[in-house]
Amino acid sequence: MSEYIVSARKYRPDSFEELIGQDTIAKTLKNSILRGKLAHAYLFCGPRGVGKTSTARIFAKTINCAHPNEQMEPCGACESCISFQEGRSYCIHELDAASNNGVEDIKALMDQVQIPPQVGKYSVYIIDEVHMLSTQAFNAFLKTLEEPPAHAIFILATTEKHKILPTILSRCQTYDFNRISISDIVRNLRSIATRENITIDDESLHVIAQKADGAMRDALTIFDQTVAFCGTDVKVADVMKNLNVLDYEYSFSLVDAFLSKDYATALLKFDEVLSKGFNALHFVAALSAHLRDLAVSKAAGAASLLELPESLRLRYQEQAGRCSLQFLYDALSITTACETGYKAAVNPRLHIEFALMRLAFLGGVPASAAASAPAPGAEGSSSQKIRENAHQTPSAPVAAPAAPASAAPAPAAEPEENRRAYPQVHSDEVPSGTAAKSEEPKAEESPKPRRRAAKTGAALSLDALMQDQQTQSARPEEVEKAPTELPSDEVLTAKWQELAGQYSDKPRLASTLSNATLEMAEEDGRKVATALVMNVSQKQWIEERLLHELEGRFQKLCGSPRVALRIGVVPDTEKKEVLYTNAEKAQYLMSQNGDVKNLITDLGLDIK
Repeated sequence: MSEYIVSARKYRPDSFEELIGQDTIAKTLKNSILRGKLAHAYLFCGPRGVGKTSTARIFAKTINCAHPNEQMEPCGACESCISFQEGRSYCIHELDAASNNGVEDIKALMDQVQIPPQVGKYSVYIIDEVHMLSTQAFNAFLKTLEEPPAHAIFILATTEKHKILPTILSRCQTYDFNRISISDIVRNLRSIATRENITIDDESLHVIAQKADGAMRDALTIFDQTVAFCGTDVKVADVMKNLNVLDYEYSFSLVDAFLSKDYATALLKFDEVLSKGFNALHFVAALSAHLRDLAVSKAAGAASLLELPESLRLRYQEQAGRCSLQFLYDALSITTACETGYKAAVNPRLHIEFALMRLAFLGGVPASAAASAPAPGAEGSSSQKIRENAHQTPSAPVAAPAAPASAAPAPAAEPEENRRAYPQVHSDEVPSGTAAKSEEPKAEESPKPRRRAAKTGAALSLDALMQDQQTQSARPEEVEKAPTELPSDEVLTAKWQELAGQYSDKPRLASTLSNATLEMAEEDGRKVATALVMNVSQKQWIEERLLHELEGRFQKLCGSPRVALRIGVVPDTEKKEVLYTNAEKAQYLMSQNGDVKNLITDLGLDIK
């Protein structure tokens, strides 16, 4: 049995040209080698599996290569390159900081740094997971990192840059590695599959690339796992089964069910997903991602945002053509809200099922409910005629509301006095195509001014007109009830103390209100009461949180809406002078007592 090597090690990059997705970093490092401007310390940071350690090895191998080519790639034939490939190089050293993170380990490294390289120009020290070093080890490493020997170059690699001390960061050239795109991962996996004589379709490669989350090492590991499960002929269904990934078909069938308003099919699909052991929250996340891809497919210039194979792009475009943008927007609002409230739901399954039913009802009433609904009878015929006639004659001064009857809220019960003041208008009393008109005014009476209808073209309802007329003409009895005199200062002061008593459950607030001083003034026919509190903090707190409530209660207690409340601060009129030094205290005593002044003068005392 031959020795098996996993793909992550077998196809590890051996030159700058083989690096995937890090072209800018590779070009920068090659230019620094070509121009002879090498730094003494480098910091490679970024997510896992994107090539940090591989880049460090390639860089160390290249700067020690005896015969690099014009593209600054190692030749692979000199003694330095051969010893590196065989793992016996004495000028390239790797240290795992996760297991060698103490001060003693750094001291041993500092002693080793003083030894010049036996082969090549530089001794390169690659410290992986450098963020695992202790604070003491970092401090012991500072001086050597800042001023190493001329032959020493340090390359630090980490996935958590924020854990490294700023003093270390300032001594290194920092290179941030990016996540590898799905297209680059698919391209590399396709090349490896060709070398290994493995048949695999593009959809399977895209599933593996999405599962890897931008890490090439993870993608190669998943690729080996998939080949072990499927053999040399890999199908997308087997890949999804092996990786426990939700199939695209569920999302496509669910959206079809939503468009046809078939909520029963959506619930059955969800039950099927749960029966296969998938996480319910992952199901909602996959549905949200599908709706997002549909929305992107509808945009003309956003095709680059879809990281999908061509066969799936066509399916997305076909289904997106049957969805309105408003439907996708509302659907995304429902699914994202479902994700947010999932953990707080008492019944998580019902929470998701209710969201699926809302998605099925976005377009209106489901087809099954619409088929069982009774046909419109004679009761709705008259109102429907009014709406039709109102749309046919836009020149009419008043038109009936054009909203559908199913979307209109139920009218509230009308008060008894309104029914007496305004006779009810029935639909059969309104002439076709026009609204009800009032009688012509008599010659001796001046006609009332008529309000112009809004020029937006929107129809007005009879209830709105009646409410508008009611607000324009106040009732005589309501006018008589309105207070004509403003409350006196004594009444306001008494009511203010009564208001403070209403907050007895909050002792500190009640004490602040009861101790406040009221200043009265009249402005624009209103009584303005200004409550003076002790400091600015109390004033700001009351104005921001309680002023509206206090003013409403104060007006209710005073029985007048013409009372306004403001908050002020007690003026600091008496400022006491504080005596600090002995000279100030002596001067004060001399000014207050003549005998003290005479005594100090006679004795010639120094008061400074």
